[in-house]
Amino acid sequence: MKPKTPKHPISGWLALDKPLGITSSQAVGVLRRIFRPQKIGHGGTLDPLATGILPIAMGEATKTVPYLMDATKDYDFSIRWGAETDTDDTEGSVTVTSDYRPQAQDIQNVLDQFRGRIMQVPPKYSAIKLEGQRAYDLARQNKEVALTSRPIDIHALEMLSHDGEETRFLATTGKGAYIRSLGRDIARTLGGAAHISTLRRSRVGPFDEKKAISLDFLEGITHSAALMKTLLPLESALDDIPGLILSEDEAERLQRGQQIEVISAPDDQTRLGTYQGVPVALIRCEQGKGQPIRVFNLMNEAMIQTKEMDDVDYKEPKG
Repeated sequence: MKPKTPKHPISGWLALDKPLGITSSQAVGVLRRIFRPQKIGHGGTLDPLATGILPIAMGEATKTVPYLMDATKDYDFSIRWGAETDTDDTEGSVTVTSDYRPQAQDIQNVLDQFRGRIMQVPPKYSAIKLEGQRAYDLARQNKEVALTSRPIDIHALEMLSHDGEETRFLATTGKGAYIRSLGRDIARTLGGAAHISTLRRSRVGPFDEKKAISLDFLEGITHSAALMKTLLPLESALDDIPGLILSEDEAERLQRGQQIEVISAPDDQTRLGTYQGVPVALIRCEQGKGQPIRVFNLMNEAMIQTKEMDDVDYKEPKG
């Protein structure tokens, strides 16, 4: 029986630049093969026909994924006029056609309706669950998918260009917003039909294109020292959470799940406790006490990563 490939105690975030044509889960699978982490997950799904920032958490960083889910996101997208599809993008079948082609000023005139807090019906080909099943699974089975509208936030929406057949936009959204629905609804409001033709996510919270790494680049690396340099610290996803420097005794208490005193912190505040620069725990502060709500097991891991990591191969060399 072939022995299992060993997994490695590495932790951190990777700002993956997801390529066109693969799912977020497939991208995670490739990275699992390359890095062989003990745990791995992503911080926000991207459609196969979308490219751009897909934050990947490894090891102890997976405990911070929920704190990234509420982050704002930037998108660069285009809609193609003339047809609406059942997926609201180029992958689906045409359901509605229209000869109407709006003028640029017509589009500008309706954009205010899509800024701020708005109500939006998600695409029926989405990961939302209906009675325990994903909406896209029901849609693929030709079953009725009745999704209700829900409030979402569009923090910014600007038209970049319009040539009559396609219109390009930039948008900044909050949690739960679907760009496919946004493009569909802009067209419907104008009395036309359209679908998303290109979609790129350029930022998720603190992760942007300046930090992005491509799959091709990662697959070309055969030495672990170079792989480790692509990882961002666990605390990268927690940039809006204030820090709290801990003593050795406080760090040990938090690691055991015990409270510490945090007299200077206001009530109902979350802080990131660190000892000698290493994240120890996320702490909920209340009435002068700090209760650990997420404990990170990084002390030993940090020592491992700073020793002989360059002597360990995380993947077989190609060829």
